Amino acid sequence: MTESTDAGRVVVVTGAASGIGAAICQRLAGPGARLVIHTRANRAGLKAVAKAVQQAGAEVSSVVGDMSKDKTAAALVAAAVDSFGRLDHVVSNAGFPDRTPFGKLTVEQLHRSFDAMTAGFLRLTTAALPHLDASPRGRVVAVTGHAAHIFRLGGLRFPATAAAKAGIEALAKSLAAQVSPTGTTVNCVVPGFIRTGSGLYGDDDGQGRRYAGQMVPLGRLGTVDEVAATVAFLLSAEAGYITGQSIHVSGGLDL
Repeated sequence: MTESTDAGRVVVVTGAASGIGAAICQRLAGPGARLVIHTRANRAGLKAVAKAVQQAGAEVSSVVGDMSKDKTAAALVAAAVDSFGRLDHVVSNAGFPDRTPFGKLTVEQLHRSFDAMTAGFLRLTTAALPHLDASPRGRVVAVTGHAAHIFRLGGLRFPATAAAKAGIEALAKSLAAQVSPTGTTVNCVVPGFIRTGSGLYGDDDGQGRRYAGQMVPLGRLGTVDEVAATVAFLLSAEAGYITGQSIHVSGGLDL
């Protein structure tokens, strides 16, 4: 973890079975780290992440469930408290892209994105709130995405995803204001084009590399480790005076 004072902190990470979520877990892992890791359905990926963080010296508890269900948020918080006796940090990373354009996008599809991502963030933070209030250094970090900020990407538009991620950022600011008297901080990390190994931008010889060359001032895809490092910093003691912010890890895509 980022410094010795982080040892013993209990962190929930959703969407942890691959990509950015897995990199966050590996960044946080180490002697004294205690992680509750989550996936909606990728059990094999979650098992591999659990093994990796345990090999790095961390203790781990795993939860499988859909963030659109109240019981999943409750199960994540219960796993932290039952396994480790507390909950200090929440990393909300679970989500999915929906490229359905206007004209084809239905209200039901929009609701699906909101229920899993925006409402999922609300469910998780609501369940965690009493424990964050009691923590000596509560932290919430939500991983959102450039779709909520950048709309000049040709055919690469994500209306439902953009709306859901923007909703998370609005909720995060409201939560940051509410919990600030307790010293808990709430921030968002906004990835740009990130090489994840799968998905739309996973192949840096394909669409992601082409769009990065055209639109990213730094001229390359980002890495999951660069996103994870930003999340880890926001969880650290050094970031105690940063709250209510959306920090872009995008190579300048948002310029």
